[in-house]
Amino acid sequence: MASSSVSFIIIIITTVLLPSLSSQLSDLFPSNNPPPFLGKHSHPIKQPNHHQQYHYETRYFSQPLDHFSFLDLPRFRQRYLINTEHWVGPSRSGPIFLYCGNEGDIEWFAVNTGFVWDIAPRFGAMILFPEHRYYGDSMPFGSKEEAYRNATTLSYLTAEQALADFAVLITNLKKNLSAEGCPVVLFGGSYGGMLAAWMRLKYPHIAIGALASSAPILQFEDIVPPETFYNIVSNSFKRESSSCFDTIKNSWNALTSEGQKEDGLKQLSKTFHLCQELTSVQGLSDWLDSAYSYLAMVNYPYPSNFLMPLPGHPIREVCKKIDGSPAGSSILEHIFNGVSVYYNYTGEVDCFQLDDDPHGMDGWNWQACTEMVMPMSSDRNTSMFPAYDWDYSAFREGCQEDFQVTPRPRWITTEFGGHDIEHVLKSFGSNIIFSNGLLDPWSGGSVLKNISETIIALITKEGAHHIDLRASSTEDPDWLVEQRATEIKLIQGWIDNYRKKMKATFEI
Repeated sequence: MASSSVSFIIIIITTVLLPSLSSQLSDLFPSNNPPPFLGKHSHPIKQPNHHQQYHYETRYFSQPLDHFSFLDLPRFRQRYLINTEHWVGPSRSGPIFLYCGNEGDIEWFAVNTGFVWDIAPRFGAMILFPEHRYYGDSMPFGSKEEAYRNATTLSYLTAEQALADFAVLITNLKKNLSAEGCPVVLFGGSYGGMLAAWMRLKYPHIAIGALASSAPILQFEDIVPPETFYNIVSNSFKRESSSCFDTIKNSWNALTSEGQKEDGLKQLSKTFHLCQELTSVQGLSDWLDSAYSYLAMVNYPYPSNFLMPLPGHPIREVCKKIDGSPAGSSILEHIFNGVSVYYNYTGEVDCFQLDDDPHGMDGWNWQACTEMVMPMSSDRNTSMFPAYDWDYSAFREGCQEDFQVTPRPRWITTEFGGHDIEHVLKSFGSNIIFSNGLLDPWSGGSVLKNISETIIALITKEGAHHIDLRASSTEDPDWLVEQRATEIKLIQGWIDNYRKKMKATFEI
């Protein structure tokens, strides 16, 4: 019997519900889960063969464990992927396109970032994909088991250390290639997009510009309303079908009620075709929550295989299944028919594994419990999810229990900024593109308007999670083709201006 081992990251949430619902649902929605980025879906790519679309050489670089101390600590091997096929070299100031590795296996991000590969030949660019420390093959202390052993070994997993890795790597590589004069352009999507924007701000002497796609750099503290993410997810369903929205909104009570019956968990396991019988409703509610959130993120206008094999406009297809379920179907059968579009569009799965990481001890959980603290909530009037408020105290207690650490919710804005972002970026930043599709629930935490002539926001009404970084396709809508053309023009401008300044300096 085939099974689908589905892994996911659920949104940080805490439940504060209407009095009539609080006793039923308060245990369904935990407050200490990390926000839904993409690392859980990353996976090692099979060995290269002649069918592989993108070709690269895998190399390793010896990195300090701690860039910010002078202790004699062990080093670790950082993996990076490199392609110099189209690079015109140092003599022609050939640019270097560096993708800031996300919270996962770097090969997965490399094969899903076709835009960089598509445009490298026209720029004569080198392509570089450095892996984020503590992910993929870039494990300190020799193995994942040792690296993830406890809070002490995990303490070097931070965004600051990762950016320093990128800076040291590219500086060393340029020196070894006598390419000190070659401009570096940064790319990144999601968390990688945040890193790209932050690296441009923190290391402006190393990179001349950054394309930060779907980068929620404002999703911290109270900069944006905490209900923003769930509102966008909900609106994506509601715009397709108000009845679909209502069915999902009403399903949480049905789920809880069924689970409280004598054989309720057994019946839920049967209804949702689970491989093992449920021991609580929690895992199933998380599974559904994950599907809705990721569907909103990858609500692309064409078929894709990014997170799961999905049709174009997948939310539309989910709602068709929910609304079109046979007469007499229960509300939970409607829900199962809908989420099967996400979890089993190919029809090859007979039963579902809810979680392949029951302890949740992965790197992103640690990051979410230390510095990547992104408040989330759900509004009872506008969200299709149960209402709850952000509860930092409950979140903190969960992190102390899981990792024996206390989160620093204000550290990211202290280190990288965020408050009064318009004034700060206008005064101190340049050459950053913040690209966002408004269907992407993370767009609400990004920069959505132009800050200056060089801090540009590219907004697409029908775009989803960093769709612009996907490979070009004959199915691309006109607005996406135009968006990428604008990005190419801006990047070309950065490189041209850099070369002009370098030429003027040399002539002096």
